[in-house]
Amino acid sequence: MKTKLRIVVAEDERDMREFIQESLERLGHQVVATCLTGKELLATAQTAAPDLIVADVRMPEMDGIDAVRALNRQRPVPVVLITAHHDQETLARVNADFIVGYLIKPISEPELKTAVTLAMSRFEHTQGVIKENSELRQALEDRKLVERAKGIVMKRLGTDEDDAFRRMRKQASHQNAKLHEVCKGILAAEEVFHNLEI
Repeated sequence: MKTKLRIVVAEDERDMREFIQESLERLGHQVVATCLTGKELLATAQTAAPDLIVADVRMPEMDGIDAVRALNRQRPVPVVLITAHHDQETLARVNADFIVGYLIKPISEPELKTAVTLAMSRFEHTQGVIKENSELRQALEDRKLVERAKGIVMKRLGTDEDDAFRRMRKQASHQNAKLHEVCKGILAAEEVFHNLEI
């Protein structure tokens, strides 16, 4: 985890905004921007590309939750929400993966420090799990592709499974391509043959 984070702070109350900014800077982080509204947060964070966002929930124009939700559709960024409100409706809206910290006002510097540390740790863990799941899904799709292509080669060339796989790997090596690319070519060719046979 990075020790010096680039952070955007969004808080419409001046005293609280200044306290958060000064606290984060004392903790060794860089506050790259401060915002007073949700719309300003949305525009600023898109260009600043921060490591972390610390945002109030209720702000003018657009609330913090809506703003960070829109930002995370474009690029994953961890968020610590700060609010004076912890009603059921607000809590029901903060269940997204990227909202990794939630502090109730008034807050102290040690609470902020803990929230930032835990937020980054949780976010890195979550992103790792998402990446792992994506890689597993891709590996499964590639495996299905290989099996289908192997079946076509076996049928077309009258060969067994091992020989079909060996031939596909040899073709991939010959073309300096990945195996799944060769498999896609085999499936595309089979579709052409199928259409010619109709």
